[in-house]
Amino acid sequence: MELFTSKHLSFKLIVLLILVGAIKAAAQETSRYPLIPYPSKLITGTGSFIISTKTNIKTDSRFESEAEQLSELLGNGLGKKLSINKSEKNSRIKLVYDASITAAEGYKLSVTPQQVTISAKYPAGMFHAVETIRQLLPVSIEEGIAHKQLSLPAVTIADEPAYDWRGMHLDVSRHFFSVSYLKKFIDRLALYKMNKLHLHLTDDQGWRIEIKKYPLLTEQGAWRTFNNQDSACMKRAADNPDFTIDKEHIIQRDGKTLYGGFYTQEEMKGVVAYAAARHIDIIPEIDMPGHMMAAINSYPFLTCNGENKFGELFSKPICPCNETTFEFAENVFTEIMDIFPSKYIHIGGDEVDRSDWGKSDACKALMQREGIKDLPALQSYFINRMEKFFNSKGRKMIGWDEVIEGGVTKSAIVMYWRTWVPDAPVKAVKNGNTVIMAPGEPLYFDNQPDQYTIYKVYHFNPVPKALNNQEAKAIIGAQAEIWTEMIPSEKRADYMYMPRMTALAENLWTNKPDRYESYTKRLVTQFARMDAMKINYRLPDLPGLLNNYVFTDEGKLSIDKPLPSLNIRYTTDGSVPDVQSSELPSPLTIKTSQQIKVAPFTAAGTRGDIYTLNYKQQQMLGPIKIAPPQPGLMCSYYKAYFKETALMRNAKIDSTFISDKIAVPASVKVPSFGISYKGYIDVPADGIYSFYLNCDDGGVLSIGNDVTVNNDGNHSAQERSGQIALKMGAHPFMLDFIEGGGGFTLKLRYSVNGSEPKEVPAGWLKH
Repeated sequence: MELFTSKHLSFKLIVLLILVGAIKAAAQETSRYPLIPYPSKLITGTGSFIISTKTNIKTDSRFESEAEQLSELLGNGLGKKLSINKSEKNSRIKLVYDASITAAEGYKLSVTPQQVTISAKYPAGMFHAVETIRQLLPVSIEEGIAHKQLSLPAVTIADEPAYDWRGMHLDVSRHFFSVSYLKKFIDRLALYKMNKLHLHLTDDQGWRIEIKKYPLLTEQGAWRTFNNQDSACMKRAADNPDFTIDKEHIIQRDGKTLYGGFYTQEEMKGVVAYAAARHIDIIPEIDMPGHMMAAINSYPFLTCNGENKFGELFSKPICPCNETTFEFAENVFTEIMDIFPSKYIHIGGDEVDRSDWGKSDACKALMQREGIKDLPALQSYFINRMEKFFNSKGRKMIGWDEVIEGGVTKSAIVMYWRTWVPDAPVKAVKNGNTVIMAPGEPLYFDNQPDQYTIYKVYHFNPVPKALNNQEAKAIIGAQAEIWTEMIPSEKRADYMYMPRMTALAENLWTNKPDRYESYTKRLVTQFARMDAMKINYRLPDLPGLLNNYVFTDEGKLSIDKPLPSLNIRYTTDGSVPDVQSSELPSPLTIKTSQQIKVAPFTAAGTRGDIYTLNYKQQQMLGPIKIAPPQPGLMCSYYKAYFKETALMRNAKIDSTFISDKIAVPASVKVPSFGISYKGYIDVPADGIYSFYLNCDDGGVLSIGNDVTVNNDGNHSAQERSGQIALKMGAHPFMLDFIEGGGGFTLKLRYSVNGSEPKEVPAGWLKH
């Protein structure tokens, strides 16, 4: 027995040593190689390669541009660019052509103490290798701080992307962004190996690109008096200066204050060239036939009846039944193609109010003449005719997924965004179309981020489950959207897409969601680089906070810092915390009902999100006696659109059912509806119960006679939380939920006395 025990302990010791070694190796990879996206293959090395101003770069003639970019990058950290040559035998940094690398964006990187060798077949791969080196160099290179020498950690990398389309979208119509910001945006895409920039150049609120044949598009269409979105931003700017409209885009004209701006063709050609040098393709979007109010204001002949206003749902579209419309569209896109060499042109095609088409005599005649059966097919007539024009110019058409509704050619590329139409990308693939995934949840980066956002983006699977392996090849990648109705400044734009873009970048490059824990550690290291690049990124969430707290005797507030360098400051007088506010003690004892506001601050004084915590002193709520209960909750279903849950009170109930869980039933197919869950929650023990209500759109949870969680209104998926002190037994329970058309998200979790949140057990729900 002693011998067995000795061997057993020796084996356990060996296993322990192996585990400790693995943990140390993983920690070394995170600290020495904090790369995002992480390479396909990485083998750690020993030692470092030292770079000085005397180090030479040798390049193959195919990679002269990338060699120049590497020289400039290293020069930022050395105070002097490195010399580049094609024949120097003693060069210790070599850019090498490698025909064995088949991936267009693939590369190999070998760093030893003696030499750096970068190999690629195509310039794009070589450029990505340069960006990998950039992330391995000290953060100070981003600030242009000169060192006597730089150090690269020894490593061997073989790398290529999982998806060809790794994109970001930026709406410059709702709020305008300068040429200098576009270039900053491109630099950040390049750093994280994104390769597509989709520019939404026109919409109802503004036309942003010069079209010489139609000068009024920018003379008039690029400017507006402040609208309701501008006013909403101004109101929010009182507490958050990031909502202040950039003053450089405000002018005075004819006694009016106007907001706007546009890019000249020469300016945009410069941006396109800047992106191309970084192997980023800019895809222009001129949204047609809807979202054209900015154009119609100046050229009213574009509509069927001369009207230009918002209908019940969207703005009036241009008329697909007049030849003058096609002449206009073809003239516009001819100039667009001269500016943007991309083989892709985005035509939009989304959210079209077709009602006026049905009233038009010209449209009725066209539909009869062409055998067009309905208005969606009439839209397809417009889209397909424009695609033929694009194809004649050697371009490929992209459209939002609405373009499949009336029928679309197999050659069109479909960009999926409508989360509430989950079979749209599947239908497109089965129709033979190539598909780019851009669903509103989780890839609309204008949706307010929260503590779950980065996790959801990182774990997003671009391939719908309904597709087999062969069909999945039609999904060429994904992109995130930044719609800017409520993003009026460059700083607010930074906040909304960083750092979650890094999660998408790694997702699409590696397609390995099991690296999430490693990614989060590498992201912490990346924050210092973002600071140096002056990116106004969103600080990490303060963990474990609720919106509403209760306590019986006293409460305690203690917050773990997500980054050691952060200071957490607070106020109790309703004011917004600033750098002069008191630092939060650990813990803060609360003995009276009150509101506390907390916010994290960096050492430089940058403020993160403001958290409003409401504390209420409450006695334990006693249970009520009920007749022998039945399992599940009584549910009332309303087939209608509601802006808030209270509007269901006077609405007609379409049907009722019983459910033992809080979730949208699979049978619900309509885009807008409401559900009211009523009954009792039977808790097994006394305690402080926390509830977490995540919904898209609105939800309100009431237990007893009080609202426990208020997450009402039309909004994207977001979680709100609250507490209630309950004694063991049954308590009245009601949850009202509304969906306005979008995410279909409804989740309710609970915890008791600070335990880990989990789903509410079915056995607790009764009626």
